[in-house]
Amino acid sequence: MEGKEEDVRLGANKFSERQPIGTAAQSQDKDYKEPPPAPLFEPGELQSWSFWRAGIAEFMATFLFLYITILTVMGVKRSNTGLCTTVGIQGIAWAFG
Repeated sequence: MEGKEEDVRLGANKFSERQPIGTAAQSQDKDYKEPPPAPLFEPGELQSWSFWRAGIAEFMATFLFLYITILTVMGVKRSNTGLCTTVGIQGIAWAFG
């Protein structure tokens, strides 16, 4: 048992510390200045046409996506003759992309 402790003591002393223990902590002084936090939105954005055009495009895309996918699922559920007459599971997967 003593041999292992001797190995640990020799290994620990093999490489000396560059700085004394406890002095390597980071200081609060920074060599740079952090930028101020960005606002959530600029008030001037509400007056630009590109902002409203992007909002309208997002609304239309979301509406069409939901419209197509919900109608696809409803069509499969309302089918009483069997799944082969509707789009089936594969069609639902294609509708959701």
